[in-house]
Amino acid sequence: MAIDFAARKALADGTPTFRPGRWIDHWDPENDKQWHTVGKFIARRNLILSMVTEFLGFAMLALWGIVVPQLNSAGFDFTSDQLFWLIALPGLTGAVMRFAYTFTVPIFGGRNWTVISALLLLLPSVGLVFAVNNPDTSFPVMLAVASLAGLGGGNFTSSMVNISFFYPQREKGKALGINAAGGNLGTAWVQFTVPLVIVGGAGLALDRAGLIFVPLCVLAAILAWRYMDNLSCATSDGKSLMMAVRNPHTWIISVLYIGTFGSFIGYANTFPTLLKSEFPEITANIVFLGALTGALLRPLGGIAADRFGGARVTVFAFAVMALGVVGLLRTLESGSFALFLATFLVLFGAAGVGNGSTYRMIPAVFQMGRDTPEGAAVGRRLASGCIGIAGAIGALGGFFIPRVFAGLGIEGGFQAFLVTYLVMMVAVWAIYQRRNSALATVRI
Repeated sequence: MAIDFAARKALADGTPTFRPGRWIDHWDPENDKQWHTVGKFIARRNLILSMVTEFLGFAMLALWGIVVPQLNSAGFDFTSDQLFWLIALPGLTGAVMRFAYTFTVPIFGGRNWTVISALLLLLPSVGLVFAVNNPDTSFPVMLAVASLAGLGGGNFTSSMVNISFFYPQREKGKALGINAAGGNLGTAWVQFTVPLVIVGGAGLALDRAGLIFVPLCVLAAILAWRYMDNLSCATSDGKSLMMAVRNPHTWIISVLYIGTFGSFIGYANTFPTLLKSEFPEITANIVFLGALTGALLRPLGGIAADRFGGARVTVFAFAVMALGVVGLLRTLESGSFALFLATFLVLFGAAGVGNGSTYRMIPAVFQMGRDTPEGAAVGRRLASGCIGIAGAIGALGGFFIPRVFAGLGIEGGFQAFLVTYLVMMVAVWAIYQRRNSALATVRI
């Protein structure tokens, strides 16, 4: 097929070309001329707008953690185990959606899928409105509606995949860190906002928790449709996933990510229920502080990992998380709310740092021993596949943590998490840091 004059010119001088539907051809962020003329502006615009939908996705994923503790006060009659199921299920479906959304950007285009993913959030929003308005809503129906909130979990993956195509390798880590932190802030926002809007003059108005999302989702879709772009170079690489599946480091890092990100989202969803259970006299709107702390400290984990190594920072994060759990167990005995809040914030902060450092380990692990250009290319493909798998598996923490609390109780649950963090800390040290280990000469 002949290449037209505009395409030949674009290939020659490195300028992108634009097609109807906001498609961009010949996008090459590694081309310094293109990047410093038009590329940086276009990439930043898409990053900001992609964060909006990701922000709403994280907010949706955490929404049931706020609504569930109020259900019985609004006329429902669910058992404690049923309430924990309603909190946990969005985490399970969210993990599935994270994996499924890995392939959406190459198929539909980043801008097009951002529009679709924003509008899909209307399903759990409107579903919640109808479900909570009728105290006779059965538990299976409530479970089905809660599971729809997992659609928000997929927004993280599609946003990260999309933005990764816009930025050059030297700036990709920073851009993805900002993107992830911006999405995490959605958890804190919904935990701050929903308790304020559901209080009505006639009592609890839980339907407002879903209603506030409707205009925001529509606005996010309109902004994405109007100002975002599709990149023709955003192609799917299923082989990268298959390569990563066969590499044992993919599964090691995925388990570690359950400990860091899974703890962040799992604790964020259960914090309101734990607070109401242990300190029912506390009525101040403070549940958002944990998620806010974790989200703000996530970029710090990446920065520290750049300087000291991802494995070393991850070991530190798990050590602090273990100390935080010890502190929480002590506060449960003493009944001190101030210590409970302080130690929980330490736990959230350490999980946030661990989120950033664990993700930073991925490219370092898969680049070790790959000194040739061909080897480096294989390492990048492995890292890309691992990011998608680890992101999905790590999100399972949003399911596991509520279910562990339901099965073992609050004190038993924290004891189990203490053992888990200590095991993960030792595993990171033994595999990636121990002096006599196979990887001792490589800075992970």
